[in-house]
Amino acid sequence: MSTDRPIDADLAKRLWSEIDKARFGMLGLTDARSHLQPMTAHCDETLGAIWFFTRTSTDLARQTGDGRYAMFCVMAKDQEFQACIGGELKPDPDPDKINAFWSPVVSAWFPEGKDDPELTLLKLTPIDAQVWVSRGGPLRVAFEVVKANLFHTEPHLGDEGRSGPVAFI
Repeated sequence: MSTDRPIDADLAKRLWSEIDKARFGMLGLTDARSHLQPMTAHCDETLGAIWFFTRTSTDLARQTGDGRYAMFCVMAKDQEFQACIGGELKPDPDPDKINAFWSPVVSAWFPEGKDDPELTLLKLTPIDAQVWVSRGGPLRVAFEVVKANLFHTEPHLGDEGRSGPVAFI
């Protein structure tokens, strides 16, 4: 991977697109001494936030309290894009967002529907991210590994970038 560099606008836009396409990732609090857990992401790029349906009785919802720093890790299905997004996670049971993101899949987890007393949304407001973009698929990886071993260098498989809050506004 190349050296760290700020995420440019195109990469930030791709980050939102990849989260939206992948839909699934691992979410967790960084200081709760608990493991990340699989969650479905619901993005709103214009508001710069990601929402997750959960039950108020889950460890994650309880540990989040009024807001904590969390990380959401996502990997594209083609494995050419990986990202770890850090930000503030807090409960946000906004009825408009519940309606906007509600689907038959979500309703399967909440038998009492949108009025289920256990239903809540957690909102992740991104603060920073680290992104890795690979290019060329398995053949490129094999070529880069052989080349690195022959010339005693590191394989170059793509780009890496880091982002601060500016990329998410």
